[in-house]
Amino acid sequence: MHAITIEEPGGPEALVWAEVPDPVAGEGEVLVDVAASAVNRADILQRQGFYDPPPGASRHPGLECSGRIAALGPGVSGWAVGDEVCALLAGGGYAERVAVPVGQLLPVPAGVDLVAAAALPEVACTVWSNVFMVAHLRPGETVLVHGGSSGIGTMAIQLAKAVGATVAVTAGGPEKLARCRELGADILIDYREQDFVTELRAATGGAGADVILDIMGAKYLARNLDALAVNGRLAVIGLQGGVKAELNLGALLSKRAAITATSLRARPLEEKAAIVAAVREHVWPLVAAGRVRPVVHAAFPMREATEAHRTMESSTHVGKLLLTT
Repeated sequence: MHAITIEEPGGPEALVWAEVPDPVAGEGEVLVDVAASAVNRADILQRQGFYDPPPGASRHPGLECSGRIAALGPGVSGWAVGDEVCALLAGGGYAERVAVPVGQLLPVPAGVDLVAAAALPEVACTVWSNVFMVAHLRPGETVLVHGGSSGIGTMAIQLAKAVGATVAVTAGGPEKLARCRELGADILIDYREQDFVTELRAATGGAGADVILDIMGAKYLARNLDALAVNGRLAVIGLQGGVKAELNLGALLSKRAAITATSLRARPLEEKAAIVAAVREHVWPLVAAGRVRPVVHAAFPMREATEAHRTMESSTHVGKLLLTT
């Protein structure tokens, strides 16, 4: 088969479409003929040499895919060759075929085409596990989503609105904020021109956010704590703004607040399977009903992954960037 390879860390030109050995479905795995994959920030970090795949995972980038089952490994039941699926991956999505642990497999939701389905697994699993399984966002609460126009952000807006929450977002510029509004965001904050703590407090009568989904890490830690409501929960899922910062524990204690930080890629198979099962139970019906949808900015031929990475690094996109075989 062909796949995107990374011989040496570097810029987008480090991504090379090359012939590589075919994967084999092992115990408890299925082999998927890939129709599409999607670009995630983690792929950028891997290409740059900062985020190696976990032990045993494919060395090719790509944390999600859609396609059709080509073969079943030993011990697999409940699926058949030819089934249209999408999947959460630890790696290997930038390829014509990939082996997937059966617990990370999802059916393509009703009403979503096979290629667009590649935009769903990573963001759905990330948002559902952090905002709902960990931070326990409830109807009537307020959630602040940093990077509201990103793939994660566009999914978080839709899911939070679907459960009856008020959604605040930060994004860069009026065009991106307009897209967030179209998806249901209630409070729009341009991080380039406005202070999100001030704007959020003004919009919530001084209360702040019950849940904050953060991709920035250190740079936003102190202000995120300021923006939290009493009993608020901060879920850190990215470190685009650095890894180290001071924390005022007194402020955290006075608000009876909580901070969690999670990653998805290196979790044990059983934890990923539990998240995928929860997504299938809670998110897939919303997708099938049209209340949540994949937001796709553009699709590139997989052999042109370099251009997709350049687009992501330019931060001009809204939603997901796909790679098609």
